[in-house]
Parts: sequence; C-alpha cells; structure tokens
Amino acid sequence: MNFSKKSLLTAAVAVTLSLSSACSPLVNHPGKQVIAPKMENEYYVAVDGSKLPVRTWLPKSRPVTAVIIALHGFNDYSNSFTKPGIFLSSQGIASYAYDQRGFGSAPGRGLWSGIEAYTRDLASFAEVIRTRHPDVPLYILGESMGGAVTIVAMTGSHRPNVDGVILIAPAVWGRDTMPWYQRWLLAVSAHTLPWLELTGKGLHRTPSDNIEMLRALGRDPQVIKGTRIDTVYGLSNLMDKALSQAENLHVPTLVQYGKNDQIIPKSPIFLMLKKMPTATRKAFYENGYHMLLRDLQAEKPLADIAAWIVDHKQPLVYGTDNWN
Repeated sequence: MNFSKKSLLTAAVAVTLSLSSACSPLVNHPGKQVIAPKMENEYYVAVDGSKLPVRTWLPKSRPVTAVIIALHGFNDYSNSFTKPGIFLSSQGIASYAYDQRGFGSAPGRGLWSGIEAYTRDLASFAEVIRTRHPDVPLYILGESMGGAVTIVAMTGSHRPNVDGVILIAPAVWGRDTMPWYQRWLLAVSAHTLPWLELTGKGLHRTPSDNIEMLRALGRDPQVIKGTRIDTVYGLSNLMDKALSQAENLHVPTLVQYGKNDQIIPKSPIFLMLKKMPTATRKAFYENGYHMLLRDLQAEKPLADIAAWIVDHKQPLVYGTDNWN
C-alpha cells in the first residue's frame, strides 16, 4: 500500500473538516453470470460479459513446456509482464496476463471490484487457459497485489485448477502488521471520504533500481497515479485475507522477495512464510527490489522461476533460502 504518513494525515484533516454524512466504501461489483468465460481476440470475456484485455507471449521456435498466468500488481496492468514474458518464452514457457478489473483498460478503471470478483476471474481464466494447453503444467504467477489474489483464490472454495503458484513480493501487509495510525485513518477515511484520491508523492520509496523502467511507468497513462481511498481499503481487505489464509496454500509454491523491497515490509512476508507449509520454496535476492521481474537484475529471479518449473526440488540458480 504505497501511501505516505503525510498523505494519510492529509486525508484525516479532510475528514475532520468534512460536513458530509458518513458513507460506505464503493465496491464496483460485477454483474450476474450470463455467459461461459472465453477468449475473444485479445480479450478475456468474463462470466458477466466484461472484457478484460489479455497479453500473450508464446515460444516461437520450441514447444510449450509449461504455461504461466501472470497477475499484475496494484495500479499496474498486464503490460508489466512484457519483458518477463519474452524471457520465459525463450525457455519454452508460455505466458498469459490480463488487466484485472479496475486497472489498465479493464472496466471500472480506478474502482475496487471486490475480492470475490478478482478470485472468480482468476479461476475462470485458468479454466480457459487449461483448455488451450491441456497437456502441460499450468502455474499462476502473482506479483504484489496479484500475489494476494492468488493466495486467496487458491485457498478458497473455488480453487483454480493449476499445478503450482509463484508469489513475487506478495501483498500480505495485513492490518495486524500496519502502524495503528494507518489502520485508523484508513478506516475513518474510507467511510467518510471514500472518493478522495491519494498519490505516492512524498513517499520517498524506490520500487526498483531500474530507473528507466520507472520513468516509463510515470509516462504510461494506463498506470494509475491517484488512488481512491475506498480502493485502498479494498486492497487492505484483500491483504488481510491473504495473510490469514496463507497457511492453507497446499500446492507447490515459490516465493520470491528482494532485500531492498520498500513497498511490502519484511515483517508481514516473514509472518506469511511462518504460516505456510514447510514445502514452500523461498528465494531471497540480496540486490532485489519490489519489482523483482523488472529490476536491472531481473534475469536472476526469472531464471529461478524457469528452473523451479522444471524441477521443484532442485536448487535454484540465484535465489537463496537465507532470509536473515
């Protein structure tokens, strides 16, 4: 949740000055199921008929040996997986990424659609991709918020039919691990001024050492720069649930995290790992940041993903289990 103490204090002042009556955080729920999910040109058509843009990276000169469904992070969109997708395709791994509701070019831009919507979309999309590649292993790769969606989906009642998951700096910063003032201000603001937008200005945090990539994100109109408080509130609910349910993630799992991550603190990550089954594979990167797969040394975690897919029990090439 990339917002500074100053931003939240500003929101609190606005709450104090507001004369409006309290209101509830907006959730842009999807419609009822009207069709079976399907791929249509460059879109994933969800069960309510919503069209979510899809990007695809397929191996060009070798057979597909595995498939990844990639879920982007908060305020980002499917384009974030372009370079990872190209790298993995060279290893025989096909990748599919879609814009989640409220992000990129998906419907309801800037609005939170609810945990049920995000997890249902993932499960249905996995069904569609499984029919396209029935004879090879299928994995979900979730980055940051995408990692939280993955955990909740895989530990819920309608689990995606996949062979394993890869969690890149998963957003498990639950309220129990947040400062008290952040919890309080978020709760008050979400129920009084849910439409108020926060930005990351003044945060002074670096999500990656790839400065050119970060500048490109700043110029990209598809990347959301100002976020409604009720959308942050929805993300917090998701992170709460992901952290509490991580112990039920009983599929082959690879967790990757960078020592220099300034977005998701180490404490909730460590707490999540303590909860998870002992078979979970951990990969720690001494020079890694939050955007591990777009850092200057992105090929290291990407090489480890490819190696882990080939054999879940073999040593990784670059990552280390030493998280001290």
